[in-house]
Amino acid sequence: MDHPGLLNLPGEAAYRAHYEAALCRQHIQTVDGIRVFFPKHQFNHAFFESTSRRLGDKSVFSLDRARRIDWIAPALADANADLYEGWDKRKRVHTRDSRACVAFGDYVVIIMLNKDNKASFVTAFPAKETTLTKIQSGPRW
Repeated sequence: MDHPGLLNLPGEAAYRAHYEAALCRQHIQTVDGIRVFFPKHQFNHAFFESTSRRLGDKSVFSLDRARRIDWIAPALADANADLYEGWDKRKRVHTRDSRACVAFGDYVVIIMLNKDNKASFVTAFPAKETTLTKIQSGPRW
């Protein structure tokens, strides 16, 4: 499956409005039927980046991430995407409470699984090779 084109909007407010209309207000499902909900506040986590990995401040709007906003739903529905168990940073272990979807070569979408075959969107980003290697070294879903 090919990814959609990059979305070019005038700025952060336009991308935020698009996120709410295209994802928060829609019925989005994964390829295996998990309903994914998109909390409005998650926009800040998904489409902002830190100025420093050490600080982890998420203070800078990421146009690179935002331009791929329309890739999220197709990635989750892509039968050819690779699915991996998530990573619990605090416990430093893989977990089936979250899932990483790798689609279109290097695009990663992370969801947090809830009860009753439902999930919440966490983040999405084009991954660098080192990040892809870490994800792909984990257990498959």
